[in-house]
Amino acid sequence: MGEIRATDVVTAACDALVAGLDGPALRILAACTRAEADYDVPGLLPPALGELGLTFPAVGSDAGQEAVVRALAARMPAGELTPRELAFRVHRRFGHDLPLAERLAELDDEYDLLGLGDRTPARVDADVAAEALRLVARQPGGPDGRMDASG
Repeated sequence: MGEIRATDVVTAACDALVAGLDGPALRILAACTRAEADYDVPGLLPPALGELGLTFPAVGSDAGQEAVVRALAARMPAGELTPRELAFRVHRRFGHDLPLAERLAELDDEYDLLGLGDRTPARVDADVAAEALRLVARQPGGPDGRMDASG
């Protein structure tokens, strides 16, 4: 989703090997040098994730864009983004064109209109937080625990 560097993906692959996960594609990904990472990671990541039973939606696909929204939403309750940052980033990236992201885009617009009505920053923050939790709770994969690997 463009949120982390390719070298961080290589580090995560190394961590996965240390944690006991294994597979040929995962080993190849973990063996990338810093110089190779930017070029090689995009092609190596999907098969490595497949070995781990994780899905990797195609970049730019509807499923891929929705996975990005959910991954960003998960960063807010984890304390990595404030509600305002989440709404702004989703709105900037997808505008009002992605149905899954529409509520967050609307809430970003509400931040811009604070002071013109009776809405308070705390109320908009609470609405963004509720939407983020709704998006995270409705992760694809269902009860078998499979998650997407968009992050």
